[in-house]
Amino acid sequence: MISVIIVFIIFSALILYNINRMTNILCVQKEIPEERHPKIFRTINIYITILLISSYVEILFT
Repeated sequence: MISVIIVFIIFSALILYNINRMTNILCVQKEIPEERHPKIFRTINIYITILLISSYVEILFT
């Protein structure tokens, strides 16, 4: 059980890192103003975190 948690945390960190990297590339490419970046990153990170938590709960109870 502990190994599943550790693997999932590592997997989640990699996903969050890649999503943030891709979001930064998108913001630069679409020339989104700097003052909007924090709101965009916060929104995307909240959505991805909710998705990761729900997938963990699904794995846990399956």
